[in-house]
Amino acid sequence: MRLGVPCESPGQRLVAATPQSVERLVRLGYEVCVERGAGHRARFHDADYEAAGASLVDGDAAWGCELVLGVQAPATSDLDRLTEGATFIGRLDPGRHPELVEALRARGVTALALDAVPRISRAQAMDVLSSQANLAGYRAVIEAAAHFGRLLNGQVTAAGKFPPATAYVIGAGVAGLAAIGTAYSLGAVVRGTDVRPEVADQVRSMGAEFIAVPTAQDVSSDGYAQEMSADQAARAALLYAEQAARSDIVITTANIPGRRAPILLDRAAIDAMRPGSVVVDMAAANGGNTELTVPGEVVTTDGGVIIVGYTDLAGRLPSQASQLYGQNLVNLLTLMTPGKDGRFTLDLDDQIVRTITVCHDSETLWPPPPVTVSAAPSATPAPSADEVARTEAQEAAARARSRRNRIIGLALASLAGAALILVTPAAVTSHYIVLALSIILGFHIISNVTPALHTPLMSVTNAISGIILLGAISQVGHSNLFISTAAFVAVVLSTINVFGGFAVTHRMLAMFKKD
Repeated sequence: MRLGVPCESPGQRLVAATPQSVERLVRLGYEVCVERGAGHRARFHDADYEAAGASLVDGDAAWGCELVLGVQAPATSDLDRLTEGATFIGRLDPGRHPELVEALRARGVTALALDAVPRISRAQAMDVLSSQANLAGYRAVIEAAAHFGRLLNGQVTAAGKFPPATAYVIGAGVAGLAAIGTAYSLGAVVRGTDVRPEVADQVRSMGAEFIAVPTAQDVSSDGYAQEMSADQAARAALLYAEQAARSDIVITTANIPGRRAPILLDRAAIDAMRPGSVVVDMAAANGGNTELTVPGEVVTTDGGVIIVGYTDLAGRLPSQASQLYGQNLVNLLTLMTPGKDGRFTLDLDDQIVRTITVCHDSETLWPPPPVTVSAAPSATPAPSADEVARTEAQEAAARARSRRNRIIGLALASLAGAALILVTPAAVTSHYIVLALSIILGFHIISNVTPALHTPLMSVTNAISGIILLGAISQVGHSNLFISTAAFVAVVLSTINVFGGFAVTHRMLAMFKKD
């Protein structure tokens, strides 16, 4: 089957297939036809496509293929170039553009909306919204830093010192977490908020403080965000306004598929922000999360607050965005080409295929049947008063036992330490003081290490264990039985730690290797 990759409209910098993804499409058995210049805006040259196995054609030939890949919905003039019975795959946003769905159906085109992939485990590799949101979150922080006008990290110099910038991210989805991680890596003090309390650990793991919304939101059964009630939105808005007034940079990420983006910051909340503050509205393409957002533009309010309303944040990284988008398409076509023989199979019994199929055989199939994902928790009956009381009593007893065990352990350790000091020469006493201070210092340092650095920290502890191992080996043959026994135990324990650390590190590094 011939697969076409046409040029996108002038405002779109992404391309649906890169030379790398073309190689994989050719291995699936497709005859790939790329329009000349299709990848120029994403910095991919025609010669690279030819080297990957594609044929360079004109626009009519690319649009005339049996299977056409696009980044965005085709323009009206391009719709006329699609042949009857052809299949088009791209981002269609069918919930917001029913007229496009009708136009595709009327022409007998089979249309697949890549931006409607269900949030189920086996569809993650095809989820274009997530892959593009990850880049958009990163770019949002870069744009914020560019408009902010000063460093994000604090510094102490001979000429004076200044504190780090404070960043507040509303929403801890893929885009929000990417923004949090980028802002934290640039040295900002970051706070994050989400209506889902279960993402608190994810926010903290990225180095940010989690600010809980004083309301609960039901989880959508399809894994996507859903609109809050008026009461929930009002209570959340108070929190957003309070935190925004304390922040230098605010990044909003709230989007509801098929609907207008909710307003998170109204005019009053923006007016309360400090002059020079920056708001990056990642939902500008769907109307914006602030009352003053102008899609596609950067505006400055009378109070000096800069609102960035770019609608193409991921598109400002065109090469990487195209690579991720192209790989999403390759993963989808791998599913729909089971024989790897270039024969495209539309299996409507497959949950993923059925969900993204907008129209087929001149029949509209949108909206699809509802999809229930594991992200939606099942309802559980509320515990009775007796069960609650029994649980609380058990937890209180467990806390009491834990406290008692800690006290007993501390007392035994103190006695053992005192006995050890009494039986050792006076000249060695100073070493025990150094040991105690090292333990206290090491505990405070390691306890403050973020989870993202736990694996590198393991390499450091391996080095320390190696030093202990060498020292213990030199003392194994000591004439004092106690010293010789302690050295042997140290050899065994440090050896276990060294080899165990290397084994865990090796397994972690294997996760980043290609099959």
